[in-house]
Amino acid sequence: MSEPASPGPRHANKRGAARLAAVQALYQMDVAGSGVFEITAEYEAFRLGKEVDGALYREADAQWFRAILTGVVENQKTIDPIIRQALTEDWPLSRLDSTLRAILRAGVYELMKRDDVPVAVIVSEYIDIAKAFYEEDEPKLVNAVLDRVSRRVRGEGRGKDAV
Repeated sequence: MSEPASPGPRHANKRGAARLAAVQALYQMDVAGSGVFEITAEYEAFRLGKEVDGALYREADAQWFRAILTGVVENQKTIDPIIRQALTEDWPLSRLDSTLRAILRAGVYELMKRDDVPVAVIVSEYIDIAKAFYEEDEPKLVNAVLDRVSRRVRGEGRGKDAV
């Protein structure tokens, strides 16, 4: 019996890989203080679709990766206050670790600037990325914040208040 075909169009997988790479690059910029051009060049030359230290990076949509990375950097002064408003008082932005900040910044950028991508796709992709890094409450936090932001920026959420 043959394996079932993978669901969904091929470009979605490349976009998902681009989102994950963008989150990793944003994290690296935050922690190491690297610049956007330096990081973009490094990822495109050495990481996207390549093997690094025995780990294979999936082939990614390089244009999507660049758009998220530069979009977050160029719009960070707008993005961070939007995230702060969506967080509860007991979770200030400064309390979040660099990975979680990177996930939320990338997700909020897409909600703000990528009207061509449905809210449900953006929210579920970034929840999946959060699940790759965290096992506890962080994926729920990503869901809640992105849902609140989508209601504010696009006037729509994922429907019912998802957990």
